[in-house]
Amino acid sequence: MEDKKAILSIKDLEVGFHVRGRNLTAIRNISLDIYENESIAIVGESGSGKSVFTKTFSGMLDSNGYIKNGQIIYNDEELSDTVVKKDALAQKIIPSVLQKLNEYSKSESAAATYRKILALEEEKREKAGISKEETAQYQQKIKELSIRKAEAYNLKQTLDRKTDKAKIKKLSEEISSFEKEIKSLEKQKERMEKKAKDTLSNDRAYLTEYNNRMEELKTLWQKESSGEITAETKKRNEILAKEIYLSVGRYGLPKRIQLIKKLLAVFKDAMEKGENISNENVRNTLFDKVAFRVRYLDETPEKLHGTCILNLAKIQYDKDWCQIRGKRIATVFQDPMTSLNPIITIGKQITSVIMKHQNCTEVEARKRAIELMNKVGIPNAEARFDDYPFQYSGGMRQRIVIAIALSCQPRILICDEPTTALDVTIQAQILQLLKDLQKEFHYTIVFITHDLGVVANIADRVAVLYAGQIVELGNVEDIFYDPRHPYTWALLSSLPQLAQKNTELYTITGTPPSLYNRIVGDAFAPRNPYCMKIDTIKEPPMFQVSETHFAKTWLLDPRAPKVEKPESIENIHEKLIKAFNI
Repeated sequence: MEDKKAILSIKDLEVGFHVRGRNLTAIRNISLDIYENESIAIVGESGSGKSVFTKTFSGMLDSNGYIKNGQIIYNDEELSDTVVKKDALAQKIIPSVLQKLNEYSKSESAAATYRKILALEEEKREKAGISKEETAQYQQKIKELSIRKAEAYNLKQTLDRKTDKAKIKKLSEEISSFEKEIKSLEKQKERMEKKAKDTLSNDRAYLTEYNNRMEELKTLWQKESSGEITAETKKRNEILAKEIYLSVGRYGLPKRIQLIKKLLAVFKDAMEKGENISNENVRNTLFDKVAFRVRYLDETPEKLHGTCILNLAKIQYDKDWCQIRGKRIATVFQDPMTSLNPIITIGKQITSVIMKHQNCTEVEARKRAIELMNKVGIPNAEARFDDYPFQYSGGMRQRIVIAIALSCQPRILICDEPTTALDVTIQAQILQLLKDLQKEFHYTIVFITHDLGVVANIADRVAVLYAGQIVELGNVEDIFYDPRHPYTWALLSSLPQLAQKNTELYTITGTPPSLYNRIVGDAFAPRNPYCMKIDTIKEPPMFQVSETHFAKTWLLDPRAPKVEKPESIENIHEKLIKAFNI
């Protein structure tokens, strides 16, 4: 893939969910590059994190989901290119922002002293309360009790009030007991904090020393931060002021002013702490706290020109997603009837998307919609333009969903098990349609599936997910003919098409691990027939098998015993050709 451009670069991605009073980590440190015009399949059992993973870069996480860590850099030159007019407002705001930045920059030379002030304040706070270790212990106990209380409450909700009165009474008593324990711990913590605070207030010697030291540091800080800044710093701030204005230029005036104030506060804090704002990575991180950065390129008397760094993991405003979702990244879902509005005509549903994203008239949108309907194989498209979804078959409805997804010619098409609800004949037609349209529209396909037969027919590369992690990544030939992870072996062995006559169908024993808990070692270890002691202790790294092939298993460590893949998937080539017509 060296000659291909990465359209999405995902690095160290973690995604969590708040579920019934507990935190669940659904995606755990995934790093992956997705390239232009390729077809990559994301495979794994239900619950492995396939759909959650793709929802992070289409902005469709459920309301209780959140990105805990990581980056999702979307490389789109057209969308990244940013131009903002240098109108009267810009001529007024940019110098004002520059003046503030120059003032804040004076504190950079006093950063070491400022950090000493912060350290002294932190020392006093610790003396005024209990230690961090004790605080962490209390928080952990309270968290454990809260989880047990939530579990008891959830179980209580499932019981019948008429037939399970005794169980309900017992659970109610347990819930009350947990609440009392939590309150008792909270009061105990408050008493210890009050005692520490009183002890500090009576420690006159320490307080006198603290006040004297703080006064010395503040006087030194004032002296060090009163000098003039260098010409180099002024030049840096000129660019930074323009980048701040470029980064908020896409918003309306009230939001623009609000974000400028937030960005100034962020950079003031960074300058006081002595962070290296000239460093590109540091500056990107600081911008990401408020709005993704637009890097300054050049300007004319009429406009500022920059390029935007699109980190989808940091998007905070719906308006930003409107420029990406549908227009740049589109999704085809599993069941077309949940994607289509049953009381709006098919034509109206396609044209509304075209008119929203492509700024055209209704007549032009209708013409484009009929063209798309013809491309996706709807017979007599013009006559069926005003039909409702219930008048279409399942396969025809899925074709319409594909037409809607492609109506704005997105660069990435996410297909979330789009053939599962269809019969086998129609599945083959839809897969062929997606491949044919990819040649015409040049989009990247991200295909989510648990059906390895679909993978064999459509994918260039395959990422195997288990318990929210990529455990194996490679070309489709690598995964099918030279799999290295025991989980991939198990998935391939489970293919019913590969089963021999009068033999028992292979099943993967056990169940995936609970993602509420921290996983120690290899997540697949409890289900792995080749499990070694190290699998239960330490998480394996991602080993490189070849230039295109990677697997996350200790079996690839040079010190591991030699283990051959199961006999059922040896010499798999002929079986696959026969089973999937590859």
